Parts: sequence; structure tokens; C-alpha cells
Amino acid sequence: MDYALIMSGGMGTRFWPRSRYSMPKQFLRTVGNKTMIQYTVGRISKCLPYDNICIVTNKDYVRTVKRQLPKIKDENIFLEPFNKETATCIGFAAIKLYKRDPDAVMVVLPSDHVIQNTDEFRKTINEALRIAKSEDLMVTMGVVPQRPETAYGYIEIGREIDGYGDIPAFMVKRFTEKPNKTIAQIFLNKGTFLWNSGMFVWKASVLLQEINKYLPELYNNLMSMSKVIGSPDEDELIKKEYKKIDGISIDYGVMERSMNTAVLKTRFEWDDIGSWNALEKYYMKDDDDNIINGLCSTIDTKNCMIFGDNRLIATIGVSNLIVVDAGDIMLICDRERDQDIKEMVKQLSSQRGFDKFI
Repeated sequence: MDYALIMSGGMGTRFWPRSRYSMPKQFLRTVGNKTMIQYTVGRISKCLPYDNICIVTNKDYVRTVKRQLPKIKDENIFLEPFNKETATCIGFAAIKLYKRDPDAVMVVLPSDHVIQNTDEFRKTINEALRIAKSEDLMVTMGVVPQRPETAYGYIEIGREIDGYGDIPAFMVKRFTEKPNKTIAQIFLNKGTFLWNSGMFVWKASVLLQEINKYLPELYNNLMSMSKVIGSPDEDELIKKEYKKIDGISIDYGVMERSMNTAVLKTRFEWDDIGSWNALEKYYMKDDDDNIINGLCSTIDTKNCMIFGDNRLIATIGVSNLIVVDAGDIMLICDRERDQDIKEMVKQLSSQRGFDKFI
């Protein structure tokens, strides 16, 4: 049977200070009148029934998940005791689903993407499911680059796979880490590289085989967890196993090393909203190229993004800034440095007395 797995345990540090540990960005109304996770579930519900949609998160967010997603069954909310990166998160969900259904096929989705064309998304998911079932491949969704982006990983396409639909499918030649600007421009010019969207489709059994091959220690941890699923001590014993795990992402741990991967060249409009700058195309600009949301008055202010809360923000003679009022925090950031917001959060976490602002 086919299942969706939506990952919803991350904090979204690059969207700080609106995204906080207590309410990360997937639960915020960032674009439109629904939260990001509500849009994600609504999108995949056009492909799969609600009974087959699963959320993996942690105990701190379970109430929020239930409140925002009342159609998701309790048994489909998988709770991680700790954040140990995506290889662990997805592997944990895989053993849960495999125990329930040895033929389970997983559609793995982040909870914080913006996808404009739902019909094209549905076609892509259905084609990925056909390939994953027929070829025992791990299938990822690639996005045609629109700019030399340094915030995304890239996928180089290999030989084309025929016979599954009208969406071009290829074997993966290689995955690459986030490049610098020069390398990103080379990738864009070559035309054989796609953005790595972080969306995957695979059989649970195939994923576990690949984890066993490339991350054998994690596989052993997962097998130990599998034995206690359904037992009275399940939560405590899984917590004990999680403490032994060194976290690693699914990209670094498995996808970059596997020879068993395919990629679909998607045609829907995609954005992972990974930074404040990524919001630019979703808001109207004034005559000075400013995006203003909330109470604000400006003089000689150009190319700024200003997001107010309950206070007036007044600016004079500034340009190229991101200004975000989050009540107890005011962020002022050069627009060219928005990727460093993550470093600011890291710095605050190490400073005594500042953890309440994370």
C-alpha cells in the first residue's frame, strides 16, 4: 500500500525569529491563509487517502499537529524522542510502516514547501510511485534551476528511463552538496543539473536495504526499535536506541552514495521557503522595491523586507535590509546575509540566558 510521510519535527532556524522552537515555520501561515503543513497535507490528500497520511514529529508538537490536522489518525503520528537528522527520522518511520505493511511504499515530503500546480504534483507523485514499485529504485523529485542558487543541493542526471509517463525520468549520475555561486552558475549553464527538492518515493523495504548497506550502525538501531514496536515499553526503549545514534541526513548518509536512485524532472513550481528572501515573490512591492507587512513608515528606504508585529517600524535612509519584529525579538539583517540567520540562532543557543529567544 502507498503511504505519505510528512516530516515535521524541524525548527526552521533560517526563518527565525518568527520560526521558534515553540512554533516552527511549518505551523505558521507564511504564504496564504493556511499553515505550511496544512497546505502539504492538503496537496498529498489529492493522491492518497487521509488514512494513509503519516506525520513524523516530536512530543512538543503533537498537540499542534492534532489541532491543525484533525483528519490525521493518532496512530499515524510518529513521535521521535530526539532530532537525529533525516536519515534517522525517515528510517524510524520506515520500520513503523514496514511492521504495519511489508509492501509499504513511502512518499516522503518535507512539511514546509510551496508548490503551485497541484495537478502536476499529483501526476509526478503517481509516476514516481510506478517507478519505485516496478524498478525497486529510490526516486527523488528534481526541480529545474531558475537561478544559480547556493542554498540547495543539486542532482546531475544520467541516462533517461522510458515507459512510465510523460514526466522525464533519469537515473541519477550524482548528488552534490550546496555549491558556491561560481559552481552553481556552472551547473545552471550545463543544463544537466536539477535542484534537490528533498522529496522522495521508495519502498520501505528498499530504503531499509540501502540504510543497511551504507549506514549499518543506524540499521542495527532501527532493527532494535522494530522489535519493540507495539510493546508496553516501546517509547522508553526507542528513546534508549535514539541516544546511541549519531545523526546524519538522508542525502549525505544514503542518497549521495547509493547507485539505486532515479530522479523525475518535475514541471510544477516549487519553493522550499528556506529563507526570508525566498518570500520575495509572494508579496507586493512598493515603488522603492520594499516589501512591507505590518505597521511601517519609511523615508528613503529601498529594497527592504519589513515584517512588523504590533509595533510601528520606522526606517530612514536604509536599503537592502530584512527587518522582522517578533514581539520580544527584533531582527535586522543585510539581505545578502540571510543565510547567516542560522548561525545567529546557533550563537544564541550557546549564550547563557538567551535560550528563551530560540
